[in-house]
Amino acid sequence: MTGNEAIAKILKVEGLDWFACFPHHTLIDAAAKEGLRPILSRQERAGVNMADGYSRIMCGNRIGVFMMQDGPGAENAFGGVAQAYADSVPILLLPGGPRLSSVGMHPGFVSHRNYGGVTKWTEYINSAERIPQLMRMAFTRLKHGRPGPVLLEISSDAASQEIPDSAFNYEPVQVRKSAGDPDDIRDLVTALLNASNPVISAGRGILYAEATEDLVELAELTNIPVLTTLQGKSGFPENHPLALGTAGNSGTQMAGHFLRQADFVLGIATTLSGGYSPRMPAGATIAQITNSTEDLGVHYRLAHGAVGDAKLVLQQMIEEVKRQIGEQGRDDINGVVNEIRKVKAEWFASWRPRLESDEVPMNEYRVLNELHKAVDVSNTIATHDAGYPRDRMCPFWTTESPNTYIGWGKSTQLGYGLGLALGAKMAAPEKLVVNVMGDAAFGMAGLDIETAARSEIPILTVVLNNGIMTHYDQNMPYATEHWESNKLSGDYAKVAEGLGAFAETVETPDQLPGAIARAIAATKEGQPALLQTMTCGEETVSRYQDPAGY
Repeated sequence: MTGNEAIAKILKVEGLDWFACFPHHTLIDAAAKEGLRPILSRQERAGVNMADGYSRIMCGNRIGVFMMQDGPGAENAFGGVAQAYADSVPILLLPGGPRLSSVGMHPGFVSHRNYGGVTKWTEYINSAERIPQLMRMAFTRLKHGRPGPVLLEISSDAASQEIPDSAFNYEPVQVRKSAGDPDDIRDLVTALLNASNPVISAGRGILYAEATEDLVELAELTNIPVLTTLQGKSGFPENHPLALGTAGNSGTQMAGHFLRQADFVLGIATTLSGGYSPRMPAGATIAQITNSTEDLGVHYRLAHGAVGDAKLVLQQMIEEVKRQIGEQGRDDINGVVNEIRKVKAEWFASWRPRLESDEVPMNEYRVLNELHKAVDVSNTIATHDAGYPRDRMCPFWTTESPNTYIGWGKSTQLGYGLGLALGAKMAAPEKLVVNVMGDAAFGMAGLDIETAARSEIPILTVVLNNGIMTHYDQNMPYATEHWESNKLSGDYAKVAEGLGAFAETVETPDQLPGAIARAIAATKEGQPALLQTMTCGEETVSRYQDPAGY
């Protein structure tokens, strides 16, 4: 078999049944012949984003793959890989590479060197005989430690070289997990139980570890409230009495209220990096659980910590809690549940005028509220785009089940959500997948609606069309005011219809329920759908740490 055929066989052994790609790359044909479905995106970044969304929903149990040509293909994919690296998502990148005789010659783009800053690991396949070894090393890194992209550049020589069948020996990489040190667990639990106002902050790693049930059990045993980071959203059911919702660039009033009075914060499966994760309150004792030693204590001095798989460490903590205070745990000694209920009611009451607004052009919060009411959130995967779609959506979109929301924002590339939604639908074809984006984001990525139509990936996209780059225009007020050409315009429903999607424009709030129902019906028939909602550009955002109380 050739080197390309060996790679294709290994991908199949690792459980892959499809991959994203952009030609030309001889590996694409070899993989297709092996029975793997190629999905051709309209541009490389979208293909990387598809692989990213797939890996997230599959929790890394299966890895998204993107193949691209050497040179311009690898150059164009860079932005998508940088985003996956920032958000710690495991994806496998397989770019073509030059012949060995031309390595290092200008103007060649050497992927395995140039991608070093935005990948977990890169290597160069210079010999077909090394393919099983290097693919095993790649998948080992993809399945262990802090997740991240891995790249293997394939020289054209190695791709076409022959490998004797007798020399090909590959078995799927088995995941190895470790628990925390028992002494660390004992000390952490003791401090947690002795705290007056503890809060748990859960990150994306809860979803990768498939540890939601364990987190719920720990919270219920101790009656400690739980918030999630933006990436960790859906890792703890937000309809639970102990749920505080999300705290990121925007967030719920419950998260802000409890963080401000917290004397102990336990970060589980999170880097505690701030930005689009909650900032820690001054003076609070900080503890952290992570499977990556390089993330331990980076942003805050830790009083307690444990290194290990989130699920295994949570199970250790549950046993230690039971040992210290009994099998039934403890009562709600601080009245946390009633306090959450009270703060939540006040918060929703203050936001109801926007969530139920009848204004025209429509308020974005009304659009999102009607969308949330129309879907079965437990059987829907929702994501957002960068900027205000994200900041408006994440506080109010209540999740009830794991992996029903893809929150992202460690980097904030416009147009990223569309590719994520396509990959998520490939991972969970039985679910409705919804992507909410602004008009500027559509300009970045909208042509991949055609990928959805051509490849029969029936997602629902909602465009918030307000004609402005919300808030960004404040950075260039003179340029926006004096040159009309700097104000965005376009009929995105017409564009989507021309690309093969069901499309409809919604002008008034009373039209929303019917339009959403028709769009969902189209997705059930196998057609992607796009709703263009004409909105007002509402700029008020729920800032979870705003001292004025939102």
